[in-house]
Amino acid sequence: MNTTATSLFIFCFMLGIISCKSQTISESVLEKSNFVSDTTFVNLKDYSEDFVFDMKYATTDNFLKAKVYDCAECYLRLKTVESLLEANKKFIEKGYRIKIFDCYRPLDIQKKMWSIVSNPIYVANPSKGSIHNRGGAVDITLVDRTGKELEMGTSFDHFGKEASHNYKNVSKQIKNNRKLLKTILIESGFNSFDSEWWHYNLKLGLNDKVSNFKWDCD
Repeated sequence: MNTTATSLFIFCFMLGIISCKSQTISESVLEKSNFVSDTTFVNLKDYSEDFVFDMKYATTDNFLKAKVYDCAECYLRLKTVESLLEANKKFIEKGYRIKIFDCYRPLDIQKKMWSIVSNPIYVANPSKGSIHNRGGAVDITLVDRTGKELEMGTSFDHFGKEASHNYKNVSKQIKNNRKLLKTILIESGFNSFDSEWWHYNLKLGLNDKVSNFKWDCD
Protein backbone atom coordinates (compact mmCIF):
# COMPACT_ATOMS: atom_id res chain seq x y z
CA MET A 1 0.00 0.00 0.00
CA ASN A 2 1.56 3.33 -1.06
CA THR A 3 1.75 6.42 1.19
CA THR A 4 -1.32 8.08 -0.37
CA ALA A 5 -3.43 4.97 -0.01
CA THR A 6 -2.28 4.48 3.57
CA SER A 7 -3.18 8.08 4.48
CA LEU A 8 -6.58 7.69 2.87
CA PHE A 9 -7.22 4.47 4.78
CA ILE A 10 -6.28 6.11 8.11
CA PHE A 11 -8.49 9.12 7.35
CA CYS A 12 -11.48 6.92 6.52
CA PHE A 13 -10.87 4.78 9.59
CA MET A 14 -10.76 7.82 11.88
CA LEU A 15 -13.85 9.30 10.22
CA GLY A 16 -15.67 6.08 10.97
CA ILE A 17 -14.65 6.26 14.63
CA ILE A 18 -15.82 9.87 14.92
CA SER A 19 -19.11 9.01 13.24
CA CYS A 20 -19.69 6.10 15.58
CA LYS A 21 -18.80 8.23 18.59
CA SER A 22 -21.35 10.89 17.61
CA GLN A 23 -23.99 8.22 17.13
CA THR A 24 -23.21 6.73 20.53
CA ILE A 25 -23.61 10.12 22.20
CA SER A 26 -26.96 10.65 20.48
CA GLU A 27 -28.22 7.20 21.44
CA SER A 28 -27.01 7.72 25.03
CA VAL A 29 -28.92 10.98 25.31
CA LEU A 30 -32.00 9.38 23.80
CA GLU A 31 -31.78 6.43 26.18
CA LYS A 32 -31.35 8.76 29.16
CA SER A 33 -34.40 10.76 28.11
CA ASN A 34 -36.52 7.62 28.08
CA PHE A 35 -36.00 7.21 31.83
CA VAL A 36 -36.51 10.85 32.82
CA SER A 37 -39.85 12.60 33.24
CA ASP A 38 -40.34 15.36 30.68
CA THR A 39 -40.88 17.81 33.57
CA THR A 40 -37.53 16.99 35.21
CA PHE A 41 -34.97 19.79 35.27
CA VAL A 42 -31.88 18.92 33.24
CA ASN A 43 -28.75 20.75 32.17
CA LEU A 44 -28.86 21.63 28.47
CA LYS A 45 -25.09 21.14 28.23
CA ASP A 46 -25.58 17.44 29.03
CA TYR A 47 -27.69 17.05 25.90
CA SER A 48 -25.81 19.05 23.28
CA GLU A 49 -22.57 20.92 22.63
CA ASP A 50 -24.09 22.81 19.71
CA PHE A 51 -25.35 25.85 21.63
CA VAL A 52 -23.53 29.08 22.41
CA PHE A 53 -23.94 30.36 25.97
CA ASP A 54 -23.85 33.95 27.22
CA MET A 55 -25.74 33.71 30.49
CA LYS A 56 -26.29 37.39 31.14
CA TYR A 57 -27.59 37.16 34.71
CA ALA A 58 -24.49 35.29 35.83
CA THR A 59 -22.66 38.54 35.00
CA THR A 60 -23.26 42.24 35.55
CA ASP A 61 -23.82 42.73 31.81
CA ASN A 62 -27.60 43.03 32.08
CA PHE A 63 -30.23 45.67 32.73
CA LEU A 64 -30.08 45.00 36.48
CA LYS A 65 -26.34 45.78 36.48
CA ALA A 66 -26.05 42.95 39.00
CA LYS A 67 -24.99 39.31 39.04
CA VAL A 68 -27.92 37.28 40.38
CA TYR A 69 -26.84 33.72 39.46
CA ASP A 70 -23.96 32.10 41.33
CA CYS A 71 -22.79 30.34 38.17
CA ALA A 72 -23.66 30.21 34.49
CA GLU A 73 -25.76 27.11 33.81
CA CYS A 74 -28.78 26.52 31.59
CA TYR A 75 -31.31 24.26 33.27
CA LEU A 76 -34.73 23.61 31.71
CA ARG A 77 -37.47 21.02 31.90
CA LEU A 78 -36.59 18.06 29.69
CA LYS A 79 -39.48 18.74 27.31
CA THR A 80 -38.16 22.29 26.81
CA VAL A 81 -34.69 20.92 26.07
CA GLU A 82 -36.07 18.46 23.53
CA SER A 83 -37.92 21.22 21.66
CA LEU A 84 -34.86 23.46 21.80
CA LEU A 85 -32.70 20.66 20.36
CA GLU A 86 -35.19 20.29 17.51
CA ALA A 87 -35.04 24.02 16.77
CA ASN A 88 -31.25 24.18 16.91
CA LYS A 89 -30.95 21.26 14.51
CA LYS A 90 -33.01 23.21 11.98
CA PHE A 91 -30.87 26.32 12.46
CA ILE A 92 -27.63 24.35 12.08
CA GLU A 93 -28.86 23.04 8.73
CA LYS A 94 -29.15 26.69 7.66
CA GLY A 95 -25.71 27.66 8.98
CA TYR A 96 -26.73 29.15 12.33
CA ARG A 97 -26.82 28.18 16.00
CA ILE A 98 -28.83 29.30 19.01
CA LYS A 99 -27.12 31.56 21.51
CA ILE A 100 -28.65 31.48 24.98
CA PHE A 101 -28.98 34.41 27.37
CA ASP A 102 -31.27 32.93 30.04
CA CYS A 103 -33.07 29.68 30.83
CA TYR A 104 -34.83 28.40 33.94
CA ARG A 105 -34.78 30.88 36.81
CA PRO A 106 -35.38 29.67 40.40
CA LEU A 107 -38.05 31.59 42.29
CA ASP A 108 -35.46 32.86 44.79
CA ILE A 109 -33.60 34.46 41.86
CA GLN A 110 -36.84 36.04 40.69
CA LYS A 111 -37.27 37.52 44.16
CA LYS A 112 -33.71 38.83 44.07
CA MET A 113 -34.35 40.48 40.69
CA TRP A 114 -37.61 41.97 42.00
CA SER A 115 -35.78 43.46 44.98
CA ILE A 116 -33.45 45.26 42.55
CA VAL A 117 -36.11 46.38 40.06
CA SER A 118 -39.63 46.20 41.49
CA ASN A 119 -41.39 47.06 38.25
CA PRO A 120 -43.57 44.48 36.47
CA ILE A 121 -42.75 46.13 33.13
CA TYR A 122 -39.20 44.81 33.51
CA VAL A 123 -39.37 41.96 36.05
CA ALA A 124 -42.21 39.51 36.68
CA ASN A 125 -43.63 39.80 40.19
CA PRO A 126 -42.46 36.69 42.10
CA SER A 127 -45.84 36.47 43.82
CA LYS A 128 -47.12 35.14 40.50
CA GLY A 129 -43.87 33.97 38.95
CA SER A 130 -43.04 33.76 35.28
CA ILE A 131 -42.59 30.92 32.83
CA HIS A 132 -38.84 31.33 33.39
CA ASN A 133 -39.58 30.10 36.94
CA ARG A 134 -41.39 27.11 35.42
CA GLY A 135 -38.49 25.97 33.23
CA GLY A 136 -40.36 26.62 30.01
CA ALA A 137 -38.85 29.90 28.77
CA VAL A 138 -35.64 30.78 26.99
CA ASP A 139 -34.06 34.09 25.99
CA ILE A 140 -32.09 33.54 22.81
CA THR A 141 -30.65 34.88 19.58
CA LEU A 142 -28.80 33.39 16.61
CA VAL A 143 -25.14 33.36 15.61
CA ASP A 144 -23.59 32.51 12.24
CA ARG A 145 -20.82 30.00 11.54
CA THR A 146 -18.20 32.44 12.86
CA GLY A 147 -20.07 32.98 16.11
CA LYS A 148 -21.23 36.48 15.19
CA GLU A 149 -24.70 37.41 16.39
CA LEU A 150 -27.30 38.14 13.74
CA GLU A 151 -28.52 41.72 13.81
CA MET A 152 -31.87 41.85 15.61
CA GLY A 153 -32.33 45.62 15.87
CA THR A 154 -31.79 45.97 19.63
CA SER A 155 -29.69 44.42 22.32
CA PHE A 156 -31.03 41.69 24.59
CA ASP A 157 -33.31 43.09 27.31
CA HIS A 158 -33.95 46.35 25.49
CA PHE A 159 -37.30 47.33 26.99
CA GLY A 160 -38.64 49.58 24.29
CA LYS A 161 -40.99 49.41 21.34
CA GLU A 162 -38.03 48.74 19.05
CA ALA A 163 -37.70 45.21 20.52
CA SER A 164 -41.22 44.21 19.51
CA HIS A 165 -41.87 41.74 16.73
CA ASN A 166 -44.49 44.20 15.51
CA TYR A 167 -42.09 47.14 15.22
CA LYS A 168 -41.74 48.03 11.53
CA ASN A 169 -39.08 50.72 11.51
CA VAL A 170 -36.13 48.35 11.10
CA SER A 171 -34.20 47.14 8.08
CA LYS A 172 -35.35 44.29 5.87
CA GLN A 173 -32.41 42.19 7.10
CA ILE A 174 -33.44 42.65 10.73
CA LYS A 175 -37.02 41.72 9.87
CA ASN A 176 -35.76 38.59 8.11
CA ASN A 177 -33.54 37.63 11.04
CA ARG A 178 -36.36 38.00 13.54
CA LYS A 179 -38.70 36.11 11.25
CA LEU A 180 -36.22 33.25 10.89
CA LEU A 181 -35.86 32.96 14.66
CA LYS A 182 -39.60 33.15 15.25
CA THR A 183 -40.63 30.78 12.46
CA ILE A 184 -38.40 27.90 13.52
CA LEU A 185 -39.10 28.33 17.24
CA ILE A 186 -42.84 28.21 16.60
CA GLU A 187 -42.38 25.14 14.38
CA SER A 188 -40.53 23.54 17.30
CA GLY A 189 -43.28 24.04 19.87
CA PHE A 190 -42.69 27.53 21.25
CA ASN A 191 -44.75 30.72 21.41
CA SER A 192 -43.15 34.11 20.83
CA PHE A 193 -43.45 36.99 23.28
CA ASP A 194 -44.36 39.85 20.97
CA SER A 195 -42.73 42.69 22.92
CA GLU A 196 -39.37 40.90 23.20
CA TRP A 197 -37.85 39.35 20.05
CA TRP A 198 -35.53 37.15 22.19
CA HIS A 199 -38.11 35.56 24.50
CA TYR A 200 -39.84 32.24 23.72
CA ASN A 201 -42.17 30.09 25.83
CA LEU A 202 -42.72 26.37 25.40
CA LYS A 203 -46.42 25.82 24.66
CA LEU A 204 -46.44 22.62 26.71
CA GLY A 205 -44.81 24.34 29.68
CA LEU A 206 -47.30 27.10 30.37
CA ASN A 207 -49.14 25.17 33.08
CA ASP A 208 -46.14 23.75 34.93
CA LYS A 209 -45.67 24.82 38.52
CA VAL A 210 -43.36 27.62 39.58
CA SER A 211 -40.20 26.03 40.98
CA ASN A 212 -37.34 26.91 43.27
CA PHE A 213 -35.14 24.00 42.14
CA LYS A 214 -31.47 24.99 42.34
CA TRP A 215 -28.40 23.49 40.74
CA ASP A 216 -24.98 23.02 42.33
CA CYS A 217 -22.11 25.24 41.22
CA ASP A 218 -18.72 23.57 40.84
